[in-house]
Amino acid sequence: MSGLGTWNYRGGVEPLRAGVALGANFIDTAESYGTEEVVGQAIQGNRSAVFLATKLSPRHFRSAHVITSAEASLRRLNTDYIDLYQLHWPNYTVPIDETVGAMEQLVDTGKVRFIGVSNFHVRDLRNAQKAMTRHKIVSNQIRYNLIDRTIELGLLAYCQQQKITLIAHSPLATGLSKIMARDPHGMIAQVAKNRSKSAAQVVLNWCISKPGVVTIPKSNSVEHVQENCAASDFQLSREELQLLETMIQCKRRGRFEVAMRGMARHALQLVGRNQ
Repeated sequence: MSGLGTWNYRGGVEPLRAGVALGANFIDTAESYGTEEVVGQAIQGNRSAVFLATKLSPRHFRSAHVITSAEASLRRLNTDYIDLYQLHWPNYTVPIDETVGAMEQLVDTGKVRFIGVSNFHVRDLRNAQKAMTRHKIVSNQIRYNLIDRTIELGLLAYCQQQKITLIAHSPLATGLSKIMARDPHGMIAQVAKNRSKSAAQVVLNWCISKPGVVTIPKSNSVEHVQENCAASDFQLSREELQLLETMIQCKRRGRFEVAMRGMARHALQLVGRNQ
């Protein structure tokens, strides 16, 4: 399944409305994106047809800030509930049980339906799961595409085992051209030709072929939204999937690099807290 992402989005209401009309009824935003207002405008009169997701910034992970930030997002989205409220990044300076306790309170009061996380690796995800007392973490949003397959080193399998939906952001990287540049043998173009599909549709279909994975490509035009939505109406064969996975040049950051990135983020958060 493909939804609609809104990071760096500048397309206005029409591409979002077109996507919902085509069945892409999952829209993802965040308080830090500056796109909650346009999403709210796009879903007016059609709220019940949309699964609406937004994110809480790490600087708001203290209990009182969780509640006030959620209320601010509700106002910008012009709705009385959020379907999926996500912790945007881990914040190692705030106890996770304090943060998820406030998130669970939002569920209990009906302002949020489900709780998710974003950019959490296995250790962070386990810690968040342990801190939950009344509800479950249902999703983890993280980068995943044909040329960045870091999550295949453990996180993808963990989410599948735990029945946590993996929301793949940047499924077309930060531009399809970057993926095509890692395809020296032209496999994507060949599969696309054989299937009478576009390269973008093949790349997105590869991503959603993984069990428990959905994608949220961003598009600023109705035309590209229509193209992306059509990525869900066919299924690549096992042979095609294998060709793409073996012939495309991809990267998988090792556990050490992932851990070092987490430590760097922790250090930056400590600096910010002490300033």
